[in-house]
Amino acid sequence: MFVFIFNLLIFKPMLTVTVKSFNEFTIDELYDVLQLRSEVFVVEQDCVYQDIDGKDRKALHVIGKNEQEKVVAYTRIFDAGEYFEKTSIGRVVVSKSARAFGYGHTIIKASIAAISTHYHTKDIKISAQTYLRKFYESHGFEQIGAEYLEDGIPHIAMIR
Repeated sequence: MFVFIFNLLIFKPMLTVTVKSFNEFTIDELYDVLQLRSEVFVVEQDCVYQDIDGKDRKALHVIGKNEQEKVVAYTRIFDAGEYFEKTSIGRVVVSKSARAFGYGHTIIKASIAAISTHYHTKDIKISAQTYLRKFYESHGFEQIGAEYLEDGIPHIAMIR
């Protein structure tokens, strides 16, 4: 288990980021992550899809907790060949109440660092919601190919 602590700006609340395998989750952490993913992807985005897809066991999980120890940001990362040909970041999510603090940037930076640390590469492919293109471009990702629908939501493939 690795712990990264990020504080983007002095006046913003701290986010503690931990990287764990599936087997390292506590029951409460797993529940909190699944609740956050459901809260945003299913309820907020009004998208009925199979979130628990059997891939969590193969992923490393990048978990961001605020100062109250609440899970407010999360991604899962995969080694090359587990999801895409390149290493990848997926299920990028930040609680609606925590987005104003820049935690999306924090969790992506931590995910990129975790890929470098665990998988020893900087090559990453993502399937990004189209409206977040500029966000991902700010982290060095570039769009490849045309827009497509994934679970009824416009997406684009991006690489870094």
